[in-house]
Amino acid sequence: MFDKNMFKGRAIFLTGGGTGLGRSMALHFASLGARVFIAGRREEPLKEVCAEIQGAGGEAAYFTCDVRDYAAVEAAADKAYAQFGAIDTLVNNAAGNFIARTEKLSANAFNTVIGIVLNGSFHCTQAFGKRWIAEKSGGNILNIVTTYASTNAGSAFVVPSACAKAGVLAMTTSLAVEWAKYRIRINAIAPGPFPTEGAWSRLMASKQFEEHAKEKNPMKRFGRHEELTSLAVFLLSDMAEYINGECVVIDGAQWLRGAGEFNDLLMLPDSVWEQMEAARAKKS
Repeated sequence: MFDKNMFKGRAIFLTGGGTGLGRSMALHFASLGARVFIAGRREEPLKEVCAEIQGAGGEAAYFTCDVRDYAAVEAAADKAYAQFGAIDTLVNNAAGNFIARTEKLSANAFNTVIGIVLNGSFHCTQAFGKRWIAEKSGGNILNIVTTYASTNAGSAFVVPSACAKAGVLAMTTSLAVEWAKYRIRINAIAPGPFPTEGAWSRLMASKQFEEHAKEKNPMKRFGRHEELTSLAVFLLSDMAEYINGECVVIDGAQWLRGAGEFNDLLMLPDSVWEQMEAARAKKS
């Protein structure tokens, strides 16, 4: 469907690019000719993604960065500009999430998710937006949110994520209006359940709940990474130049059947929650 050179000349900065959906997007963008700069907190997965892209003949670079720290984001942006001469696209994908009974959350746990998802997305948006406005170059921003943010419904047991992603969505729609005059286009994708390394195990309480979630989806399956990455490619491409301030849901119509992706965890007894919390405490 996409021409192999459709992103030739493009330079994309992607947060959380070492694993999961971020890794899949980085590989897809690079396969279409984009130069890809990925940022994240752990060096090893970033290095592996860059090696895979370079091994396939593409251009990629990385920088270890905690998006909660604005100075670190500015340093990453400087490094990306030094590497590729300019960056024309930002994908805010870095996230943190876990299921928890809200009354058991610590202030630090809440602040960690808000810091990564909401503050981190703002930090990156500000760092590149200011450059594009000063350069009069225009730009593209794509934010990865969630269905429970896009439907304004929230979701039980992921309150920090719901608050943070709703804020990112509000930033998307607000800046789409404010920055359109600078030729900066801002959109969002709201994925439903897409299996990934790491995050999936933190969000699926058990194999039984995973099967329940699949059965509840009208399409009786979870999303495939190439489905989301193809949507991202389209929204960032010249084919979508008049789409601005939009949030596209990709979830097999799950939210139409019942908002609040994790609300069904209400079925879990306290004893199961206590077991999960004890296991998480051991890991930390």
